[in-house]
Amino acid sequence: MDRTLEVRTPESIAFNYELAGLGSRFLALVVDQAIQIAVLVAIFAGVIFWALRSVPRQTLPAADVKLGESIAIAIFVVIAFAVLFGYFIVFEATWNGQTPGKKLLGIRVVRDGGYPIDFGASLIRNLIRVGEQLIGYYAIAAISALISPENKRIGDLAAGTIVVRDARIARLAALRERVEEPAYASTAYLSGEERALIKRFLERRGALAADRRRELAWDLAARVRKRVPPELARLPDESLLERL
Repeated sequence: MDRTLEVRTPESIAFNYELAGLGSRFLALVVDQAIQIAVLVAIFAGVIFWALRSVPRQTLPAADVKLGESIAIAIFVVIAFAVLFGYFIVFEATWNGQTPGKKLLGIRVVRDGGYPIDFGASLIRNLIRVGEQLIGYYAIAAISALISPENKRIGDLAAGTIVVRDARIARLAALRERVEEPAYASTAYLSGEERALIKRFLERRGALAADRRRELAWDLAARVRKRVPPELARLPDESLLERL
């Protein structure tokens, strides 16, 4: 079930996020787990091949064989855990909230309030994933997401995260002021609403984080770039907005 969430920043800028539904999240999980299985098969095949080539051919004492088997099992468990759960932690923390499966499905994880996910939040949500997977293979997680107004599984509730569609996260569904904006007249290239949005962005860009500032500038400039003369269209995003 897809839902929409509005987040308002301290700068009085409102973002509308389209929350990812169970279908897209499940398909992303299928893709990620297919990649994980392929990686595990490749690792284990390589280890087995190396062991067959490296272990002496003469018969080993039974105690050494038993010790070797125990060590091999422990190594396999550690590798499997690292791949199955470290995969999500590393990708989400370093790839701006996405794994290959999430990127393919056009979704990403962000913190409550729309901020980028950090390593701590990714660690919490994915350690809880262990229990969610072991108990009914995400059945509890699915129930939690259906009940939650923000489509949150248990890991999201604990980590303070949401999963949203990546359609230019919050495509400036609004750059709205808490108070009434004055009416702006249309120009040759802009509607009155677009002029108001650009004016509000230029006034408040200094208070925005660098990545959010670039994203907002890109989105606003993309709206009007095709309508302006070529000499303006070639300008960087913020320069274009300033000229308009």
